[in-house]
Amino acid sequence: MGKRDYSLLGPDATRAVETGLAAAAWYHTDVPRRGMKALMQREDGPAIRDSVILYGCMIVFAGIGIALWPGWWSAPFWLAYGVLYGSASDSRWHECGHGTAFRTKWMNDVVYQIASFMIMRNSATWRWSHARHHTDTCIVGRDPEIAVMRPPQFVKLIGSFFGIPEVIDFVPRIIRNALSGPTPQERTFVPESEWGKVRRVAQAYCAIHAATLALALWTGSILPLMVIGLPRIYGAWHHVLTGLLQHGGLADNVIDHRLNSRTVLMNPISRFIYWNMNYHVEHHMFPMVPYHALPRLHDAIRHDLPAPDTSMLSAYRQVWPAFRRQLRHEDYFLKRALPPTAKPYREDLHRISPGTPVGPATPPHALPAE
Repeated sequence: MGKRDYSLLGPDATRAVETGLAAAAWYHTDVPRRGMKALMQREDGPAIRDSVILYGCMIVFAGIGIALWPGWWSAPFWLAYGVLYGSASDSRWHECGHGTAFRTKWMNDVVYQIASFMIMRNSATWRWSHARHHTDTCIVGRDPEIAVMRPPQFVKLIGSFFGIPEVIDFVPRIIRNALSGPTPQERTFVPESEWGKVRRVAQAYCAIHAATLALALWTGSILPLMVIGLPRIYGAWHHVLTGLLQHGGLADNVIDHRLNSRTVLMNPISRFIYWNMNYHVEHHMFPMVPYHALPRLHDAIRHDLPAPDTSMLSAYRQVWPAFRRQLRHEDYFLKRALPPTAKPYREDLHRISPGTPVGPATPPHALPAE
């Protein structure tokens, strides 16, 4: 059996198109029209409240950190600032990129741009990258946002908790974007009309980071980098901790989000940082439902979904062993059990394996337990 080729220009990308996995019709739980209309109602209030809390806390933590610098008493405040900068920004660009966090468009756009810069993702590229992620979730060769490829690379996974692989990838990519626009792979999902914007955004990012670095060199202190740049590294751990649970260890090349996405119940602080993206099956099924309505959406469709994991710890007790098995058995995945009230997985919501000839695909399966 062939290895998976995650390149957006490789044979698995071609196979996904030829077999109908690309841009396929996904399964959705039935929700009454009136109920869905209510759930999709956008509001400014919740996101304004959360944004005031988030950016207010960041200003306070950074201010105290600067006042106590370079003493060790500043460390707790920088750590707190880093989590909000390097982790909460991940959920903010995501939700505002969907245009659902706020009702007012410009508010979504402002927070999206700020959060994209902090998380070091070109805002003009990632809007389209994420659209592809939702169209072809975990489809090998199509989804540019698969966090854990098979077999898993554990050194890279551990490094991700410190933001190292992402920052190493960001620096040459943003310079290349600034000079010549999107990369060849990015051009598979970014419309040509947006290539100029990709370049302009990258140039702005480069200018801000260069100015911050120059200020640090001029003052002979890393303090400016503690405010801009370094928090993306030392504050990344929470968004990685939660992000790996979104699809980690689950099926790929399927078109039922109950198979490839995971809902995890979390504590209120993590939910604030993560902006309710722990309701991830629900979000992928109905991405236009605002983050603040996801708990209500969960209650409305939970009868048709796998039971949520009760905590991050309980989820990782399944995920890490699955990652270890995928080192030896690339096709292994965790198949989520459905409640008796759920509609069964449809056999035509198929799964294909890399290296198989184009044609009829095999139904979802998992290797037997060892």
